[in-house]
Amino acid sequence: MLGTTAERGWRGMLGFASSIAGAVLLVSMACADDPAIQARNWSANFVSRVEALALLETLNSELLSNNSATLTLEHWCDIHHLASPPRIKAVRVTDVDKAVSPEQRQELHVTPTEPVRYRRVRLECGAIVLSEADNWYVPSRLTPEINKLLDTTDTPFGRAVQALHFQRRTLSAQVLWRPLPDRWEMNTASANAAVVPMPATLLEHRAVLTLPDGTPFSEVVESYTANVLGFPVPQPP
Repeated sequence: MLGTTAERGWRGMLGFASSIAGAVLLVSMACADDPAIQARNWSANFVSRVEALALLETLNSELLSNNSATLTLEHWCDIHHLASPPRIKAVRVTDVDKAVSPEQRQELHVTPTEPVRYRRVRLECGAIVLSEADNWYVPSRLTPEINKLLDTTDTPFGRAVQALHFQRRTLSAQVLWRPLPDRWEMNTASANAAVVPMPATLLEHRAVLTLPDGTPFSEVVESYTANVLGFPVPQPP
């Protein structure tokens, strides 16, 4: 019975719900040229929602256990065939500026007058936006070459500072979409419970990056979009 139900749930994952059309527009555009590729509806039924929750927790765990979100997303893009080639690129957003807060200065261990730069990027795999990142960093703790790379190119921050052998300390991690109600495992009615529509942002992480000696040099807030679950339904051979 379980296998039959799972199979019906798998086949029912066709098309994203209209309530999240804006979040998955880029996925739909990327798939439009191939009629054999169809995006999934993770809210279609109970099995689909269980699968969505498992995938979100898997991605969340992988992001939390790796120092580079860029490399983690690139691996996720690769194994889920989100784009070919599965290469993450950063697109800088230049018309936004956010001042560093007093709390962030404390977390970065800088004085009220120490220069802190701000950089916002979208991380894309192919034409799909997987995350948006707000980054505050201390230029005096980076090399001139890295600062030039950050100032003049769209290189992802994690890739730009990779040579520093940095470590990542998570400040907070939030799962913003719960496809199953609380205590669903204790309630047989959960299978028919009302579904909370998938939001445009599924995960949000705050982290501080530190040098090998523990000196913090960057604070980042990463927002992961619904496109991380936008991979196509596998087609039969």
